[in-house]
Amino acid sequence: MKLRTTLTLILMAGSLAGCSDMLHKMNPVNWFSGNDKVEKPAPLKPFKASVALQEVWHHDMSCKHASSFTPAVVDQAVYATCDKGTLARFDLKTGNKVWETETKLPVSAGVGASASAEYIGTAKGELLAFDPQGKPLWHVQLSSEVTGIPEEDNHIVVVRTGNGDIYGLDAASGKQLWRYQHNLPDLMLRDQAGVALRSGGVFAGYPGGKMVALSIESGVVGWDVDVSVPHGATDMERVNDVVGTPVISESQICAVTYQGRVACFNIQNGNQTWARDVSSTTGMTMDENNAYVTDSDGYVHAWDKDHGADRWVMKDFKRRSPTAPVVVDSQVIVGDYQGYLQALSSGDGHQTGRASTDGSPILAQPVALDGVVIAQTAKGGIYVFTVK
Repeated sequence: MKLRTTLTLILMAGSLAGCSDMLHKMNPVNWFSGNDKVEKPAPLKPFKASVALQEVWHHDMSCKHASSFTPAVVDQAVYATCDKGTLARFDLKTGNKVWETETKLPVSAGVGASASAEYIGTAKGELLAFDPQGKPLWHVQLSSEVTGIPEEDNHIVVVRTGNGDIYGLDAASGKQLWRYQHNLPDLMLRDQAGVALRSGGVFAGYPGGKMVALSIESGVVGWDVDVSVPHGATDMERVNDVVGTPVISESQICAVTYQGRVACFNIQNGNQTWARDVSSTTGMTMDENNAYVTDSDGYVHAWDKDHGADRWVMKDFKRRSPTAPVVVDSQVIVGDYQGYLQALSSGDGHQTGRASTDGSPILAQPVALDGVVIAQTAKGGIYVFTVK
């Protein structure tokens, strides 16, 4: 019975990444309530636009199933993938397709990219590397399904798998340099949490509210902390997973959990600097002033990044399943379940702009560049907008 409950919870949480039609019919953030009378998503409110989200180009990757993937941008090139196994490169300015490679493999994670290679992971636990011209470099077999975006630093590729393992691989050959193993609870969300790399460290959040810091050279643990601690009488009430990828700003690293809190720590020693109670299923971001979190109800919060003081909360997107936010210039941007990009003022949270895509959900956190935001929809639409 315990195993059945575990699988049900994972599949229900995974419905965000697996069924776009369902998102239009149910409350996408109330998977665990058991309540048939679910509150409907908030309708879009009229507002006076002060920011223009202008589409530069878009391309349809035509995913087989509703999927949650994030494009990568390196040296004016946009790399994108889809669950059917396609990897493609586009020119950032024009949208022209430079090349396309068909792997015919069930892609589950990506794209990770550097100046010398691109990486995608599969549901069968394979990690594949390609050069900037789309030619295969190497592939390796890992312990289970690849989850999260592979990241490269100092010629080492770091990738995590669904069973809690994190690997450090040689970027030139794929040879395993180290492997970190972490026990997972029986009950957890299905999440595409990645790893953050900075100054020779690998930082990863886990189900159960844990976050660890590893050496990128050896995989040795530098510190581990509780972002939050599970509470509750039932297994479902105690689900307390770090969601999204930890966010680093200067000497501070922050993470947020489902049914827990957002907490920030000193990146060198793991000492906590501040924390606030909140529940999220998506993740967070930071800029030079604030930490921003999208909560489980669809509210977007801003706190002072150094001390955690309240800045503002925007409640107009309740039940619209907004993504983790990104910041472009002075605008906080989220995608939602109807494929809209919504822009908010970083100063006070009021809505400043809106743009539509193909109508399918934007499930993954958009990509922020200088004056540009890039989003991939559940159907595989790649959309590039300028923010003016």
